[in-house]
Amino acid sequence: MTVMQNPASRLTIATRESPLALWQARHIAARLEQLQPGLSVALLGITTQGDKMLSGPLFASGGKGLFVKELEHALLDGRADLAVHSAKDMPADLPEGLELMVVGPRAEVCDALVLPQGHAAGLAAGIQSLADGAVVGTASQRRLCQLRHARPDLDCRPLRGNVNTRLGKLDSGEFDAIVLAAAGLQRLGFDARISALLPVDTLLPAAGQGALAVEYRANDNALRDSLAGLCDPATTVRVAAERAFSARLEGGCQLPIGALARLGEAGELELQGLVGAVDGERLLTDKAFVKLDMPDNNVVPSGALQAATAVGRMLAERMLASGADQLLREQRAAP
Repeated sequence: MTVMQNPASRLTIATRESPLALWQARHIAARLEQLQPGLSVALLGITTQGDKMLSGPLFASGGKGLFVKELEHALLDGRADLAVHSAKDMPADLPEGLELMVVGPRAEVCDALVLPQGHAAGLAAGIQSLADGAVVGTASQRRLCQLRHARPDLDCRPLRGNVNTRLGKLDSGEFDAIVLAAAGLQRLGFDARISALLPVDTLLPAAGQGALAVEYRANDNALRDSLAGLCDPATTVRVAAERAFSARLEGGCQLPIGALARLGEAGELELQGLVGAVDGERLLTDKAFVKLDMPDNNVVPSGALQAATAVGRMLAERMLASGADQLLREQRAAP
């Protein structure tokens, strides 16, 4: 274990106050205190606009940025030293003066199908096991378009709230099934609620899904150096490729975009991208590949990071030229 060197004896993490966000913040706090003996980490709980606006689908309320702006304000005004996020929730563009570091190792990337309490788990057929016309809850345009593509008969409805709230709505009979990120369920100890992991050829995940990220002030060089022990090169380059793809498409939860990068033992990175129509009738997918020079330590070579970012942009450009541009324009113009 590498012990970090940082003159600070106390750090404050800004976090949302949902159970999952608090788990994530406490997880990073514990890792930091382990890496730097004598460090004390406190949490600053913040209720964001996204936590307050629970009616209607998230994409209609302003997107994922609603969950991070207040945390970023706490960084910029000095109330917090860093903020912890789910990497999939981070917009492509950060406010001036802030930086983002993806930390690892990455958890499960797949989405999970969840049935009401007491129903059988381990559904081999996944969403194909659902009855005709089943009511399925999801807050994501990305999930919505892929669910409708695979099962046009499903009655997909908006589902908001934290993980516990969503499970409560499912168990109360509002839905026949819901779809959530498997990583969030596992982190909260809800592994037994996962009825099926949905393969990525059915539901391609969001860029960064399963990874955590820390955000901090760009001029805090000592803190940046002290966070190095949290770095996992494989997670960093994979998420960099995915975020570059999504950023070039100007994607967020308002648009049905998915991305997943895989990294082989010899440094071969495969990036799969998806752009869809919300009605599920059209899905565009493509893949790109690049060979990265990956080290055996926790340092990410700048060349590998640049190559991962470049392949993400290249795949996005290729898909835009192949019809994704028109598809995204239609989605942005839709009421």
